[in-house]
Amino acid sequence: MSLQDKKALVTGGSRGIGAAIAKRLAADGAAVAITYAGNKAAADATVAAIESAGGTAFAFQANAGDPSSQRGGIEQAAAALGGIDILVHNAGVAEFSPVADDTDETYDRQFAVNVKGLHVGTRAALPHLRDGGRIILIGSISGEMAFPATTVYSATKAAVAALARGWAKDLAARNILVNTVQPGPIDTDMNPADSEFAGQVLGAIPLGRYGKVEEIAGAVAFLAGPDASYITGTTLNIDGGATA
Repeated sequence: MSLQDKKALVTGGSRGIGAAIAKRLAADGAAVAITYAGNKAAADATVAAIESAGGTAFAFQANAGDPSSQRGGIEQAAAALGGIDILVHNAGVAEFSPVADDTDETYDRQFAVNVKGLHVGTRAALPHLRDGGRIILIGSISGEMAFPATTVYSATKAAVAALARGWAKDLAARNILVNTVQPGPIDTDMNPADSEFAGQVLGAIPLGRYGKVEEIAGAVAFLAGPDASYITGTTLNIDGGATA
């Protein structure tokens, strides 16, 4: 229970990696609020799973790509929790196409959610974030590795890591630690380990398998906990050795 009495907010926490993070932080003792873009049933299921295990959880609708909606969700979550100790930005979108097929709309949508959503959300959370708190951004190894047809998505994730490095210095005076977790291929319903795409990338992963959402959640829990008290501005790749 290393996070006993802490208050955690996970954006994009209704399913996949976000849901796993919310459940792990709750299991470690934190009261948790999640935001979700539109899948209320999945968000309610995550809350129910946390509550059935004896934890405290809330869910609020918020579109990370809409500044007003993002700010509203953050405010609701902070009010329900009674403040924030841990902010995990997990909400994100990915749209893959080669540059000749990219559009202004797909570019704007990915940057709106993956970059501006973090900037808006962090600024909204700061008045509620206690000194000594943690901000953890979920990026991607795509931010430092090139893959076909992922250029715009990769650019957004490179920006995520840059935001964390800058914020780590901006917020050091308040002892707020800011770090980025960059997953590699992770087995989720949107990117299953038994897909055709998985078969194409497994050869580039030294460990020879997809990661599990629980492995990302474990890293986030570590960065949120007391053992990470001297870690800020860093990027942690969880990718089975793909970027080694």
